[in-house]
Amino acid sequence: MHRSLVRLFMGVRGFPSTSKKIVASVLFERLPVVIPKLDPVVYAFQEFSFRWRQQYRRKYPDEFFDMSKSREVINLIQGKGDYQIDYVPAPRITEADKTNDRKSLQRALDRRLYLLLYGNSNAAPSGRPVWHFPEKVYDSEETLRKVMSALAFVLGDLSHTYFVGNAPMGHMVIQQMENVPEPFKRFFFKSQVIDTNKFNIQKCEDFVWVTKDELLDYFPEQAEFFKKLIIS
Repeated sequence: MHRSLVRLFMGVRGFPSTSKKIVASVLFERLPVVIPKLDPVVYAFQEFSFRWRQQYRRKYPDEFFDMSKSREVINLIQGKGDYQIDYVPAPRITEADKTNDRKSLQRALDRRLYLLLYGNSNAAPSGRPVWHFPEKVYDSEETLRKVMSALAFVLGDLSHTYFVGNAPMGHMVIQQMENVPEPFKRFFFKSQVIDTNKFNIQKCEDFVWVTKDELLDYFPEQAEFFKKLIIS
């Protein structure tokens, strides 16, 4: 986002032109590792659809197929003969799930997880630590996308991250409050975990990886906003 566009946002409704503070935050997410279990209603519908289509499928005479090759395919599907494979699925519930270890990425494998930090935030300049996303105050840089430096600040490097697009995914106005001396706009950028299940997160008092539902508990006043912003 160029400076001209940033200046334009400063004068839109709900954000007084006298305030020039803009904060860019990173919604850093880990995508699901396993396929989520189907809802029973969805499973029942798929089963019904399959059986319904089977009624009208075209049946070919046996002479149409080479039965010797068909038998090989059947054996492969049934795991018989030389094609038998010993397959043991990995557990969907991990030790981190059992102990509710929110510092681990090895939990809620069928859900998206989001990184939250605990410490000083631009939303709480009073100096009291709060839960927040990795963030950076806009300081006349060429683009708001420089927020990636906020993520590098806590991760050390960005070799296992991927920023989705160049534009923000959303924004919110932080109104003036007792601990916020001036209103400002917070823009959100999306980034994703790539090819790792552990980060050495530093320069914060604490951190957690949480699902969307858990995240809403950390921001009760903005819960409705994050329900719409985050798709999971």
